[in-house]
Amino acid sequence: MKPQPSPNSPRTQSYRNWVSMTGLLLATASFFAFVLLFFIDVFAHHGNPYMGILAYIVAPAFLVFGLLLTVVGAWLLRRQTRKAQSGPPKFMIDLSRPRDRKTLVAFVAGGLMFLLATALGSYNTYHYTESVNFCGTTCHTPMNPEYTAYLDSAHARVACAECHVGPGATWYVKSKLNGVHQLYCTATDKFQRPIKTPVKNLRPAQETCEQCHWPQRFIGNLDRTYTHFLADETNTPFTVRLLLKVGGADPAHGPAGGIHWHMNEANKVEYIASDDQRQVIPWVRTTSRDGVVTEYRSKKFTDDPAKHTIRRMDCMDCHNRPAHDFRSPNDSVDLAMSTGNIDPALPWAKSNVVAVLTQTYATQAEAETKIAADLAKRYPKYAKVAGLVAATQDIYRQNFFPEMKVAWNVYPNNIGHKNWAGCFRCHDGDHKTADGKKQIAASDCNSCHTIVAQGAGAQLEKLNPKGFNFFHLDGEMNDFSCNNCHTGAFPK
Repeated sequence: MKPQPSPNSPRTQSYRNWVSMTGLLLATASFFAFVLLFFIDVFAHHGNPYMGILAYIVAPAFLVFGLLLTVVGAWLLRRQTRKAQSGPPKFMIDLSRPRDRKTLVAFVAGGLMFLLATALGSYNTYHYTESVNFCGTTCHTPMNPEYTAYLDSAHARVACAECHVGPGATWYVKSKLNGVHQLYCTATDKFQRPIKTPVKNLRPAQETCEQCHWPQRFIGNLDRTYTHFLADETNTPFTVRLLLKVGGADPAHGPAGGIHWHMNEANKVEYIASDDQRQVIPWVRTTSRDGVVTEYRSKKFTDDPAKHTIRRMDCMDCHNRPAHDFRSPNDSVDLAMSTGNIDPALPWAKSNVVAVLTQTYATQAEAETKIAADLAKRYPKYAKVAGLVAATQDIYRQNFFPEMKVAWNVYPNNIGHKNWAGCFRCHDGDHKTADGKKQIAASDCNSCHTIVAQGAGAQLEKLNPKGFNFFHLDGEMNDFSCNNCHTGAFPK
């Protein structure tokens, strides 16, 4: 049996130097941080996607560095010993010597302060990684579009981790792996531009949305007013006031009907999407309360549904941009003009502002410079051109991110049907049963909302509780696939 080195052997004496002791202190503190972060991570009420980076990458990295520093100290001491051709110097602390007492006190005090700082730093870092500011600004370039839209959303006070991680062991593990992947992509500049919406990786709405939103709630009709301006010289206002038939999903709390009929658990709605973003839906199956199953398919869909992924409809199929919505130029300028940030009396304001917003710019800085120059050229005598420029640049900063190739038309928003197909992914009149005798109800303007007033001036004072047919510039419309012409900017 190989004899073990004694406590005073050269092997153990090689580690008796300040460099090695500093390394051992760093390794001890790192191990302490790892244990602390591990227990916080295990017993936290919900997962943190970046906790895995701190606990399983950062802390172990410092632990390894401390151990390497310990070895380096021993190697340096041995090298010094060989050059001196003598045994290793004795590492002795004599408390009778003032210098040794001061050195020891300083080292112990420094070590304790370092351990305390490690504990506080680890704990505060953990809480910072849970913050919205960390999620939105740490990886500034890739996350800037989503973070900017989030700050202007209805969920601006809901922490990112509440929806993107949430409780549960399975999603806890997924979030750890995803956090490491994000770190790698950011460090190597290999993230996508634009970043794809993780449709397939999203948690079910029952585990996220319904933690706050009660699906059984009866909402009924909501009064909504939408103010628009036409792209003509006088920016003609055109307002639509309607009752949005949200309804409810649970007959125990009100009539089961309206838009939220789709969420009635007694009415099971399933579908097949032929694209990654679920914008093309060629097949739909409904199961009624009494168990009647009806399949609808578009003309071009002839496959066996069993060969495809069948998804049950939930909140996210319509509310797919609940916290990261980008407004179209038309809608953004309409809002700015209705609030007075852009003067509606300024000739061709709607047309000109939308035109400068929809130009191609390489960077944000270039966009702001050219927007200012373009508007100053279009309105050389307008005294408030600086305010017009500022409002237009603000719209651009909120909805356009050229470095990430993000704009309003990159991410579909399935609420409504003006700029995107939305409702008409299914309610287009093309989805029929195999025998062609029954089709999904093709919506008209009064199916999901009742237009009680529209137009401008005196026209808005004429209320019709039974509802008007929508009046378009070209007269009453029979084709309700608005997105065939509306692109978010000017009509096609």
